[in-house]
Amino acid sequence: MTAVTPVQPKLSAVLTLPVIVASLGYFVDVYDLLLFNIVRVPSLKDLGLSEEEISQIGANIYNWQQAGLLIGGFLWGILGDKLGRRSVLFGSILTYSLANIACGFTQNIEIYSVLRFIAGFGLAGELGAGITLIAEILPRELRGYGASVVASVGLAGAIAAFFAVKLTDWRMAYFIGGGMGLILLILRVNVLESIVFNKSLEKRGSKPVPWWTIFTSWSRFVRYMRCMGIGLPTYMIIGIYSTFGNEFAKALGIAEEVQAGTCVLYTYIGVVTGDFFSGVLSQWLRSRKKAILLMMLMTLAGVVWLLSGGIDNAGTLYICYVWLGFSIGYIAMFLTTTAEQFGTNLRATVTTSVANNVRATVLLTLPLFQFLKKGSGVLHSGAIVAALCFSLALLSLWRMEETYGKELDYEED
Repeated sequence: MTAVTPVQPKLSAVLTLPVIVASLGYFVDVYDLLLFNIVRVPSLKDLGLSEEEISQIGANIYNWQQAGLLIGGFLWGILGDKLGRRSVLFGSILTYSLANIACGFTQNIEIYSVLRFIAGFGLAGELGAGITLIAEILPRELRGYGASVVASVGLAGAIAAFFAVKLTDWRMAYFIGGGMGLILLILRVNVLESIVFNKSLEKRGSKPVPWWTIFTSWSRFVRYMRCMGIGLPTYMIIGIYSTFGNEFAKALGIAEEVQAGTCVLYTYIGVVTGDFFSGVLSQWLRSRKKAILLMMLMTLAGVVWLLSGGIDNAGTLYICYVWLGFSIGYIAMFLTTTAEQFGTNLRATVTTSVANNVRATVLLTLPLFQFLKKGSGVLHSGAIVAALCFSLALLSLWRMEETYGKELDYEED
């Protein structure tokens, strides 16, 4: 790779309309993505379900949302490589905004499930298309700063969702999310397509590389799996350690009542600052791999701290969750790295699907955690799952290409 001459970052080059709009889009995306987790119990209770039914049916509805994310991750990505990144940003936000407004009116469990599937499908296109567009329009020396802005603004959507539910009710929280999305849709009218994509489209005409060649080419498949691998610890922390923070608190012998929602809130407070830090760190180190490695090791240290048994009160536990959130704050960074690993004609497909496949790894790690918990307890089960995720993540990072400053105006053969 050609050496890149370091340049002084210019904030005016980073804070462009596409970056701002992508940041706000990710804000709404995270808000809507986490909203069901927050309102699951009150919404289902309001629809007349018992406590036992809420647990079972709530999990089923969540799985419908995750299924939408998985399917949408590939379909929006394919559309992004065929029709352009801009078209996905329009289609995805319209889909999930209307679905969320409809959720606010729902009176039926079956319809609620279908609407969460549609919302998940729409949400799947937001982050990957946004990161792909930002990677292609920003100067290569400034991509890390762009990722920092998108992530730190976007992940604040989780905090906004928490307070929206606290200050209103679950139906109004859905209306707020859908309304924000429709307002943002208007702002996106002035966002232009990336020049890199337009040049690629002119070269290849109407014959793009089929998306399935990601899996039929060994080189592409390995690159793809490595991109997924480095993201494993992020959603392990969110999906298990934070979501079941109340269970970890009991296992640690903490006497005070600890609510899982509060653990998730503190985790995302850390994520907001961590995602900004990781982008700046990668620019300072002039290396994506070194920045991600440091964040991974910090996450591992936080997991060891939590599982060691030294935390004996809720305050210290919440501090630990802020640390864990800060440490997994390389979500936008690993997706930027993913975008840099592939050519223009497959970039949106890969980035969008990796973003959602990593989110969906909770569907594998969570059942494993629940199964192990029956015989090994919460702490030992958490340790086993963490060991597996970190082993795969570090192995993936070790063999990955360094992409800092890489020229993105190329295509996959």
